[in-house]
Amino acid sequence: MSVDLNKTASNGHDKMVISQEHQAKITKVRGLIGPLSDKESVYCSDASISRYLRSRNWNVKKAAQMLKQSLKWRKEYKPEEIRWEEVAAVAEKGMLYRPNYCDKYGRPVIVMRPCNKMLRPFLETELYNKVKFGYSDDLNTKKMLEDLFDMDKLESAFGGNGDTGFDMNRYAERMKEDESKIISFWTQAKPVS
Repeated sequence: MSVDLNKTASNGHDKMVISQEHQAKITKVRGLIGPLSDKESVYCSDASISRYLRSRNWNVKKAAQMLKQSLKWRKEYKPEEIRWEEVAAVAEKGMLYRPNYCDKYGRPVIVMRPCNKMLRPFLETELYNKVKFGYSDDLNTKKMLEDLFDMDKLESAFGGNGDTGFDMNRYAERMKEDESKIISFWTQAKPVS
């Protein structure tokens, strides 16, 4: 790919510089996905389409298909409309939550405490192969965690030195803050033209 950087793309949250070659591929993806509603177009910023292209090794057709599937899923399930009160009961048990830290690569972490056998039927093979499963009695898990996390931030329940643990009240506050940000985003979001 070209390193001729000449355009800045932004959707209000992401800012990145895009080469002319990448911009041409983004434009092709836009053409393949066709007309979008105002709400759908918010998801289709240059930065967002670029992520789909990168995940498909800059293959325009594959990226467009993946984006179409994502838009279809969003239209059906409306994740932006989920509110904390609707999921708080599940979170209270601490079986599924997003801790207040990222991995060493800056990626968000989701902690799921159900066993692998229980989770397996719900994951597509491709996603299942990307998920990192950890087991408390496994030495490979310890190595994986050390490779992925700052052990001073990782909760002690997972072998780290962090003392945060799962505090439902603090978690609820963070989720309510996130909810406010989401609502604010959707009320201020401008469609991509």
